[in-house]
Amino acid sequence: MKTNNEERRIVLRATGLTKDLPLGAVVVHAVRGIDLEIYENEMVGIVGPSGSGKSTLLGLIGGLDSPTTGHVEIDGVDITHMSEGRLTEVRNEKIGFVFQFFNLIPTLTALENVALPIQFAQHPKYDPEKRARELLSLLGLQDRLNHRPMELSGGQQQRVAIARALANNPPLLLADEPTGNLDSEASEVVLEALRDVWRGTGTTVVLVTHDRELAARMDRVLHLSDGRLADEAARA
Repeated sequence: MKTNNEERRIVLRATGLTKDLPLGAVVVHAVRGIDLEIYENEMVGIVGPSGSGKSTLLGLIGGLDSPTTGHVEIDGVDITHMSEGRLTEVRNEKIGFVFQFFNLIPTLTALENVALPIQFAQHPKYDPEKRARELLSLLGLQDRLNHRPMELSGGQQQRVAIARALANNPPLLLADEPTGNLDSEASEVVLEALRDVWRGTGTTVVLVTHDRELAARMDRVLHLSDGRLADEAARA
């Protein structure tokens, strides 16, 4: 009999993933032989203390860094040995990124920031302005379309960043400490925005955090320690 996961499409698969970082005469084993499968419409938290390899792992599975050994597949596409040009296309179309410090372009409005990834897409699926308006409205920012980042609060900037990450309707959204630069009230708004995205669009969300309480609100929790997945806990 199949489990629910066996019936669902695998959005992210990592096999034998390692990352060694030379530090002077010493080699730091940041990621050590990780095997990982994440399925469509999951909301997965990766939790661990500072230095456990969380951000390194996220960079590897998002194609921002190359593994020392192992393979990464996104939506059935092996990205491990791609050329940088092709990898840029795949990241733009299949992976959305949300970072702690927003990374919005300060001279562009919220609408323009969100429309940008669609304009860069090799084969755009959406009208850039229409899609940007829809996403910003979905995240409660319909009255902030023409505001630049410095005219927005931290929580609003992060919601713009989430909308931008969703611009091309990627199957996978990766969030690296998305509430780490926010106060508790704004953090709650951003977390609920991510949950709304997960529930409403079917996008798979992988969230890296050191906050175990935050991670416990995910659909599934992976615990990282010394570059290894120590154990796995599923929510009741």
